[in-house]
Amino acid sequence: MTDLANNQRDRLRARIEAAERRNSERNLADQARAAADAAMDYTRANPLTVIGGAVAAGLVIGLLTRPGRRVASRALTSAGDAISGAASTASAGVKSVTSRGGSRLSSLFGEAAVAWLMTVIDDVLDAAREGKDRAENLGEAAGAQARKLSDGASDVAGSAADSTRNLARQARDAALGVVRDIRRQTKN
Repeated sequence: MTDLANNQRDRLRARIEAAERRNSERNLADQARAAADAAMDYTRANPLTVIGGAVAAGLVIGLLTRPGRRVASRALTSAGDAISGAASTASAGVKSVTSRGGSRLSSLFGEAAVAWLMTVIDDVLDAAREGKDRAENLGEAAGAQARKLSDGASDVAGSAADSTRNLARQARDAALGVVRDIRRQTKN
């Protein structure tokens, strides 16, 4: 049993060493090409997953910008108005059916279904508003952090500029001193 285990371990080590040699022989361009091929294969095998991921990433990036948040807010408001209108129409339809002679039980069932649907729609709209608010907060926090970093970079750049000016003045003063000394020596 130990001979078999040792034999298998030796074969595994040989395979690992061969793979390491192949990887060391490949240059960066080959690795990039292999990664691109793997990405293309995955895309061909799972196109809907890739499209969904790209759409989700685009939405997140779009919501991080101020114009994107404005568009999302308008779209959310429009969708809410449209859904509310559709629910009102459905409710009116249920009332219309009951007024034309539907049974009391069917009208109660219809009204309950519309009420439940309205509750679900309200929950979805509330969740969407909360998501929009969170995205706005995230965008504002990212903007504040970017402003802070920009201010820090400006301070560092200003400090570097001041240091450069001071060094230039010192170099000028030293050069003027050398010129004065040379003039004094040439006059004597």
